[in-house]
Amino acid sequence: MDAYELLTRNAEEVVTDEEVRDLAKDPEGKRAYVGYEPSGVLHLGHLLTANKLIDLQDAGMEVVVLLADVHAYLNEKGSFEEIRATAEQMKAQFLAYGLDEEQTEFVYGSAFQLEEEYTLDLHHLERETTMNRAQRAMAEIQGDETAKVSHLVYPLMQTLDIEYLDLDLAVGGLDQRKVHMLAREKLPELEYDVRPAIHTPIVADLTSGEGKMSSSEGITISMEDSTEDLEEKVNSAFCPPTRDPEGDLENPVLELFEYHVFPRFDEVVVERPEKYGGDLTYEAYEELAADLESGELHPADAKGTLAASLDELIAPGREKLRELRS
Repeated sequence: MDAYELLTRNAEEVVTDEEVRDLAKDPEGKRAYVGYEPSGVLHLGHLLTANKLIDLQDAGMEVVVLLADVHAYLNEKGSFEEIRATAEQMKAQFLAYGLDEEQTEFVYGSAFQLEEEYTLDLHHLERETTMNRAQRAMAEIQGDETAKVSHLVYPLMQTLDIEYLDLDLAVGGLDQRKVHMLAREKLPELEYDVRPAIHTPIVADLTSGEGKMSSSEGITISMEDSTEDLEEKVNSAFCPPTRDPEGDLENPVLELFEYHVFPRFDEVVVERPEKYGGDLTYEAYEELAADLESGELHPADAKGTLAASLDELIAPGREKLRELRS
């Protein structure tokens, strides 16, 4: 797999393709970032973007993980002391999950976001950005909360983070798209360069195939889950015989294979008794999806393999959490 394929694998959107192709010509030492509000235990939403970071590292890029303590403070996630303790816990989990420590730089937002030059640039953006424009950028992240002034400042800070972290590429879930578009619009006003962005998909709700998997609503899978918890959640997951049966539903079991399992394993083995056809071995996601749709692969067997694969991926992070809490 060449650098461009690694950069764009499982990307929902690339902005712009031409810019990413240019970056892929010489990715060695280039810097990409994802920002996370410190929120405790990593879940599959965090790990989907982490999988992309691992792809970027395999392509030769350096990764910057912004532990966004100031953003979290603006979003009322606790005191700075509480937020930073949570951030250190998240850092340990990311490394346990598989980020290369030699190619990963963890940066606190407060290390540069409180400096005079950054603050003056932020005030410039505050003067030049309408409230409506800022709120549009934040809408998908903010959810149904009543907008506060901090919500309007939040995306302006994300815009500046791309410049102040000295980046070549921004990465985020598709819910970050409007923020990255704001950055492409506003950075030139400060005579800063725009950067390309890669957006990862949003996995559907595990039990219905609708909306998105959320840690605040419904069921999600996290590094806190035991093997038994994980098996129970996966076994209850929505898994229709087709990938998009009604035109507006997704198959979350297939999505988890596509975005979480196949990027991390060279092959996936479905273990079955000989009387049911024996083991099945897959080297590509499309092969497994096709067999599920044709009936060759039973949903129960697919779920069992998915649960075992996810358990193998999160087990090091689960153990790290136990160490940190003991």
